Amino acid sequence: MSIVDEIKQSYKQGGALIKLIYINIGVFIVIRLLQAFLTLSTGSLDYPLLQWVSVPSDPLELLFKPWTIITYMFVHYDFLHILFNMLWLYWFGKIFLEFLNPRQLLGVYFLGGITGAVVYLIAYNLLPGLYQFQPNSILLGASASVMALLFTMARLRGNHKIYLLFFGGVPLKYLAIGSLALDLINISALSNTGGHLAHIGGALFGYLYAGWLGQGKDVTIRFNRVMDSIATAFSKKSKMKVTHRRPLTDMEYNQRKNTKQHEVDRILEKIKSSGYDSLTATEKKTLFDASKK
Repeated sequence: MSIVDEIKQSYKQGGALIKLIYINIGVFIVIRLLQAFLTLSTGSLDYPLLQWVSVPSDPLELLFKPWTIITYMFVHYDFLHILFNMLWLYWFGKIFLEFLNPRQLLGVYFLGGITGAVVYLIAYNLLPGLYQFQPNSILLGASASVMALLFTMARLRGNHKIYLLFFGGVPLKYLAIGSLALDLINISALSNTGGHLAHIGGALFGYLYAGWLGQGKDVTIRFNRVMDSIATAFSKKSKMKVTHRRPLTDMEYNQRKNTKQHEVDRILEKIKSSGYDSLTATEKKTLFDASKK
């Protein structure tokens, strides 16, 4: 099996968290390769590609690039930027999945990123100290989404410890507070003001989301339904293929329904004993299909 085949298989068998990491890394590699080609062929050191996938601070420009509100949270250009973001995404994503499900993780990732972009846009268009930088500012990176995951778990499981080099076990609530404090301190540095503002937006969503969950409200459910509808609308399924099948008898229908239910029950028992990551790709798909019914 080639390396490419191994990567494809790893992506297919991986859960939501692994897929997010793969997409971020894949986008990073593609952008760097295309930028290298443009630099060598034109001699220009500008970054035109980033302008089309990052959130602009000008609302009028955003109207012509609405997709950037989503794409920006998968875009990185500096190696250290994507390295630390993916490490944090993996660590906090694993903790997230110990207590919540993969669809909630996807919802928090996207909604936290969107909230971070909204805070960034509001700040750059309403605060006099930032408005002067508006024409040249763009937002990119998964940091706001990662902060949303961190603050969700910091509020839900604040005493859960993560072990850091030189510090030992640190409760999530203190790690979250420390991260937010660093962002607040560094806002005035102007080197990455937009990024720090987006982090605060992501943290705000994560904190609010955990509170909503405590009240029995899960805002990610509706968001995931919308995303499912969009994915279905853009899926390329052939509509020319027509098949004719004999309708199932009542006995056949009940037998098939019972078989599927037994399989779902078996998978749920496996999750209880071995965890979600122990499931095969087929089992994960079976559980996902059953959850939509």
